[in-house]
Amino acid sequence: MDFEFTEEQEMLRKMVRSFVDKEIIPYMQEWDERGAFDPVIWKRLKELDLLGVCIPEQYGGSGMDYNSLAIVCEELERGDTAFRTAVSVHTGLNSMTLLQWGTEEQKQKYLVPQAKGEKIGAFGLTEPGAGSDVASLGTTAIKDGDHYILNGSKTWISLCDVADHFIVFAYTDKEKKHHGISAFIVERTMPGFSSKAIKGKLGIRSGNTGELFFDQVRVPKEYLLGQEGEGFKIAMSALDNGRFTVAAGAVGLIMASLEESVKYCHERKTFGKEIGKHQLVQQMIANMEAGLQMSRLLVYRAGELKNKGVRNTRETSLAKWQACDFANKAADDAVQIHGAYGYSSEYPVERFLRNSKAPVIYEGTREIHTVMQAEYVLGYREDKPLNNMLPAWPYENEKETVKNG
Repeated sequence: MDFEFTEEQEMLRKMVRSFVDKEIIPYMQEWDERGAFDPVIWKRLKELDLLGVCIPEQYGGSGMDYNSLAIVCEELERGDTAFRTAVSVHTGLNSMTLLQWGTEEQKQKYLVPQAKGEKIGAFGLTEPGAGSDVASLGTTAIKDGDHYILNGSKTWISLCDVADHFIVFAYTDKEKKHHGISAFIVERTMPGFSSKAIKGKLGIRSGNTGELFFDQVRVPKEYLLGQEGEGFKIAMSALDNGRFTVAAGAVGLIMASLEESVKYCHERKTFGKEIGKHQLVQQMIANMEAGLQMSRLLVYRAGELKNKGVRNTRETSLAKWQACDFANKAADDAVQIHGAYGYSSEYPVERFLRNSKAPVIYEGTREIHTVMQAEYVLGYREDKPLNNMLPAWPYENEKETVKNG
């Protein structure tokens, strides 16, 4: 058991933090009000090799461990949830799924350019009538010779107007329910594909979120990810990776709420002393610190299981549930500490509170994760090894490098 970060991880944290402090935080209020961030940020994420942090070098990534991805997500969300969301979707939900389930040809065609930041990937599972209940999917993929004909729609899809490639889930056999769902790689340029952004969101306003539409989209059979009927397994394993990044981002949001609150506690005085001297304010600060430390331990525990190549659905679910709840409470307390100013965009804590709500809902609501954890304890739920497991770290071709480095 080792609670120390490696020198490489510490350098990564400092680099991402510096990037966030200089190139994100000074512009966030403007981007939040405008509902979009400067596209040059994508170029900077590529230049800093942050779009393939935990992807093996042989596939264009940096070859770092899974907890290095957590560090990136922490620091990006400290700036704003939109940037962590971009990495969560691109790397956690799409690229890591390709790494786990893709054929060598699919990895070379899609994973390599995504890991290098040359192309952007996204993930299409949720539908207007299918969120937590995945079996209620309406999108279908009917076999037609060497193609599948895709029809349907998806909603609440991050990077909907930005991504080049999507992993999309559809029924190939509705009678088989969960076992009739399959996964496909869909390109934006395919005829019949379209997307539309959703406006009027409570939070994460600078992030691109919206709908995908498939109207007789012809998808070559080579673009089937995994086998027919494996879509549900693929989706659940992808969510393990996505939830891991969401939990790590929540740690960053707690960190941001705490930093802003401590700063304000020293600036603001009431009744002749700094507000940080008042015990009920101290209680909120103490709760933030407790949430930060507990959430971080849960996240890095899940990351270590990923590094070992061990199934971690239970641990990741717990981390996601608790970290997002702690983040929501920390942001709420940060607004309270700031008083009336916390209700104004003059300070960033009102944005933290707005942003903190969505992660409590997506990638498994707090209610879903509560039920999951109870079922694990009661013995009603058990995770079995998958046909394709996420590769352990150090990656096979890079073990000697890590050993000697």
